[in-house]
Amino acid sequence: MGTRSVALVLLAAVLLQTLLPPSAAEGLVRIALKKRPIDQNNRLATRLSGEEEERRQGLRGANSLGASGEGDIIALKNYMNAQYFGEIGVGTPVQKFTVIFDTGSSNLWVPSSKCYFSIACYFHSRYKSGQSSTYKKNGKPADIHYGTGAISGYFSEDSVTVGDLVVKNQEFIEATREPSLTFMVAKFDGILGLGFQEISVGNAVPVWYNMVKQGLISDPVFSFWFNRHADNGEGGEIVFGGMDRSHYKGNHTYVPVTQKGYWQFDMGDVLIGGKSTGFCAGGCAAIADSGTSLLAGPTAIITEINEKIGATGVVSQECKTVVSQYGQQILDLLLAETQPAKICSQVGLCTFDGTHGVSAGIQSVVDDEAGKSNGLGSDPMCSACEMAVVWMQNQLAQNKTQDLILNYINQLCDRLPSPMGESSVDCASLKSLPDIAFSIGGKKFAVKPEQYILKVGEGPAAQCISGFTALDIPPPRGPLWILGDVFMGAYHTVFDYGKQRVGFAQSA
Repeated sequence: MGTRSVALVLLAAVLLQTLLPPSAAEGLVRIALKKRPIDQNNRLATRLSGEEEERRQGLRGANSLGASGEGDIIALKNYMNAQYFGEIGVGTPVQKFTVIFDTGSSNLWVPSSKCYFSIACYFHSRYKSGQSSTYKKNGKPADIHYGTGAISGYFSEDSVTVGDLVVKNQEFIEATREPSLTFMVAKFDGILGLGFQEISVGNAVPVWYNMVKQGLISDPVFSFWFNRHADNGEGGEIVFGGMDRSHYKGNHTYVPVTQKGYWQFDMGDVLIGGKSTGFCAGGCAAIADSGTSLLAGPTAIITEINEKIGATGVVSQECKTVVSQYGQQILDLLLAETQPAKICSQVGLCTFDGTHGVSAGIQSVVDDEAGKSNGLGSDPMCSACEMAVVWMQNQLAQNKTQDLILNYINQLCDRLPSPMGESSVDCASLKSLPDIAFSIGGKKFAVKPEQYILKVGEGPAAQCISGFTALDIPPPRGPLWILGDVFMGAYHTVFDYGKQRVGFAQSA
């Protein structure tokens, strides 16, 4: 979260309850959590994508740890394979809160007892500074804005308990206003950010930094394991100070962090059923984000993926209009080897800023807290044209005829994600769907249909939802992919703060 303006998608509501007492094993603390039955009414809280975009999630317990020295294991709760939560304490004696452990933000915030005028606060645990002997007044104002609303309040300092680790003098935000409906129906109380200090609101030192600085862990590494079997009672785990060897297979593939703030790294090509889409063949940026339920990427390629898996969104008339009125002209320009970035400006649908086509109203989701890029953005015709260029490039590379290309692009228009980013899939088709793979560190990481499709309900009433959602971030910060829980559920993820790198290995 924090000042994070990258859209984080599909926020689901999750509850965490302590089931077993902590037990020490190899210097780690285990906190087991139990699940609660899915509340279909809370699906409203899962809709944080696209034009409403933003935030968070966390994990469970282990045995043989791969890191030496002390560590700490926090159990996580799994809700519909969409969100993961864990429990922390604030103050002395400890006041308990359920939080999302979010690698896409850097602040810790919880509701304040002084939150009087926001209904959301009355549905969650609230921090009472007067009941803590270790509380220190700060008072600096703080605001965090999301696509779905905002929280505001002020900074305070107190001890924060994570498992058996006690972080002293931790700066955090007491939220005194939570006006968004999302926070009212969500089952988490607050958020614990695990991103870099560069994106911390108020430049507050993150909890993770203080864990390292105060010598609470010997190895500056934390790792996530998500249990994607939502019905077996275990949500997963986050391990501070190491990793649990029983939760991954083989070795991790590591890639360096390219930009501090989010855990951002370089990613290569995206493949559908083993075939290159060509979209990221020249490289794309990606972030590993435990606070995003789905896997988010540029609308153009997400639409191609949704077409291949039969996902149905909302028909875009603007897209069809571009194909019918400008499709042949775009094709002709591509065949004439016109620079792709200039084509939409040449046909009059976009302006050209020297590097790529833009509409006058488009703002970077990363650079602007408003962050409202989903589907066809603020200028539908310009955005539709840019997508058509990408799609046509891909088809021309496959030596398709012009008629076939135009027909195919029309079909893709029908597969554009809905305004909320959600696209449905026929549950009976899962066995025939292709793998979707991502090239990271020279290795292909495939996500299988059963991993990228979220199933809600059972029997005839079951619904299947595509785990891919659209998010457009223009250069120079984009294109940007957000590898959220859909990806991290398939691949055990290590965040190596000491060596500034991220590692992935197949989950076990």
